[in-house]
Amino acid sequence: MFFKSVPDILYDQKPIRYPFSESDFVTAKNFFRRFKVNEDVFDYAFYFNQYAVKDQERLDILSEKFYGSSEYDWVIAISNNIINPLFDMPMSEYTFRKFGEDQYGEEEFYSGIHHYETYEVINDDDVVVLKEGIKVDETFYNSDFKYYESGEVKTISGNEVCRPVTNFEYESSKNEEKRKIYILKPRFLSAFVDDFETRNFYKKSNGYISKRLKQSGI
Repeated sequence: MFFKSVPDILYDQKPIRYPFSESDFVTAKNFFRRFKVNEDVFDYAFYFNQYAVKDQERLDILSEKFYGSSEYDWVIAISNNIINPLFDMPMSEYTFRKFGEDQYGEEEFYSGIHHYETYEVINDDDVVVLKEGIKVDETFYNSDFKYYESGEVKTISGNEVCRPVTNFEYESSKNEEKRKIYILKPRFLSAFVDDFETRNFYKKSNGYISKRLKQSGI
């Protein structure tokens, strides 16, 4: 269904003779017209449900699960701005560990330090003097951290206000974040598909042939 909705384009094959003829062009799907959902729509729980993707759940499986047909996998992809499921969907446990060990080396993946991350620090005046989750380097970790409290400068060790994050923890956090996707509620599916098809119609401009076809290079 997705491919049927994407408009066509007459692609110039770089003809070597003049005058040009129809044989100098091939008709292809215009995948450069990427349909992207504005992230603001995800603020509206009325349209979407949040879902945590499980291991081995592909887009077609999710489509079957929520819409009763695997052919709406592209709706889920577009709703979440997924371009390449191989990289934009969460990896299974086996694939994740294989990826990490290949990327960093087995020992470095599990014990190597990727970066350091701060804890939240609140002084006795109930003022946040250090926010949680700030990425810092080893120098910060090994240095003193100074802050004001009741008009005085306080000093504590950097390793008391931040912690090392291993390569495994870092990559695992990124992978887990990919599990959080948005599923368009089934009752809005037909309207979404119709809107997608309408937005893919060409408007009259250079190269326009019809609302479903235009010519490149003009």
